[in-house]
Amino acid sequence: MMEDLHDLYQDLILDHNRRPRNKRLVIDADRKAEGYNPLCGDRVTVYVKVDGDRVVDVAFEGSGCAISTASASLMTESVKGKTLTEAKSLFRRFHGLITGEAEESRDGPGLGKLEVFSGVCKFPARVKCATLAWHTVNAALNDERDPVKTE
Repeated sequence: MMEDLHDLYQDLILDHNRRPRNKRLVIDADRKAEGYNPLCGDRVTVYVKVDGDRVVDVAFEGSGCAISTASASLMTESVKGKTLTEAKSLFRRFHGLITGEAEESRDGPGLGKLEVFSGVCKFPARVKCATLAWHTVNAALNDERDPVKTE
């Protein structure tokens, strides 16, 4: 069990928690969504700036546990530069990885750094922490107005 916890909180996750990337306000964002995880109190606001069909900027603000913050940080790095279709596909693939329902596919690139979260599915309480920012960015990409809750 301790080894599983050690694997879960790998150096990459700890680094993105201590020094989150793209944790800032995007004043000229085209889309914005808010998310809340009542289980552990994580809160996130995701800002997305789109040019044509491409995500040209994405950032987040909020507070949360190490998994939530690191996931939001890595999400922003992964989504930036993608088309809307690619970003939504990335959300589905990441969600599958986290929930243990990943589809084996030879299409498209792997998840790269995001695969560091593959062990999260062993800790059901942490799945909502890891997916909060992703559900929130997906809501922003779909221009949904209702706050996202991971209940």
